[in-house]
Amino acid sequence: MWTAEQQAIHRRESERFPSNLTDAEWWQLAPLIPPASPGGRPRKTDMRAAMNAIFYLLRTGCPWRYLPSDGFPPRSTVYNIFRKFQRDRTWDAIWAELHMVLREREGREASPSAAIIDSQSLKAAEKGAVKTTQLGYDAGKKVKGRKIHALVDTIGLPMRVVVHSAGIQDRDGAALVLDKIRNRFPWLELVWADGGYNAHQVKDAVAAVPTLRMEIVKRTDDMKGFVVLPRRWVVERTFSWFGRNRRLAKDWENLAETLHAFVTLAAIQLGIRRLARK
Repeated sequence: MWTAEQQAIHRRESERFPSNLTDAEWWQLAPLIPPASPGGRPRKTDMRAAMNAIFYLLRTGCPWRYLPSDGFPPRSTVYNIFRKFQRDRTWDAIWAELHMVLREREGREASPSAAIIDSQSLKAAEKGAVKTTQLGYDAGKKVKGRKIHALVDTIGLPMRVVVHSAGIQDRDGAALVLDKIRNRFPWLELVWADGGYNAHQVKDAVAAVPTLRMEIVKRTDDMKGFVVLPRRWVVERTFSWFGRNRRLAKDWENLAETLHAFVTLAAIQLGIRRLARK
């Protein structure tokens, strides 16, 4: 339980910025940061300060050029680290390791057997010369932008996140999320979803994964107004966790890959904070 005593221990008032890593959080993250590439010059950048800068961008949503110089490495250095880790899929690898550790800390198997799928549409910000082919219009939500399509486990931790055009309906985006899911989660057996996934496209995608089945959680006719539906609320809570970060309040990115990286960083930040409180 998050008690007043624990709040006092983990209060972040001593940090230069509230988004900065505490010693306990850095102790969780540091072993997962890959070393410098062999054969080059020794790494001189303080990686803790670089990660503080990246989490500052995530939390505040400020543009790269507005990154404060006080306490952070140069903006170009932070940007190059962010991009390199994005291209090398380092962010994904860090989250994959944290996900397993978090589940084991909760007394669960490292690989989930059940999950929940849903999507969230983000309105696109003005992007100038951005390729409009990456954007789309979600007629249901009346939003032009992109969708964050997420598969989460039963405690709300992301298992796979796919960023695609908001014009792609959930029934078609599900195939992107479930594609080759067995390679990462071999014991996955059941996926819960809402009525938007009750379509032959989803059934075909599920049928392509041996022994996987999908269960549609529907509202009953006697339900009036807002009702918390079994299982479906878990993924909605995950989206609310993402929404704590202003970088994810709208789709500010020119590339879908960049938005995906910041979603993964939001999960990493959530994971190391939880582990630091144990």
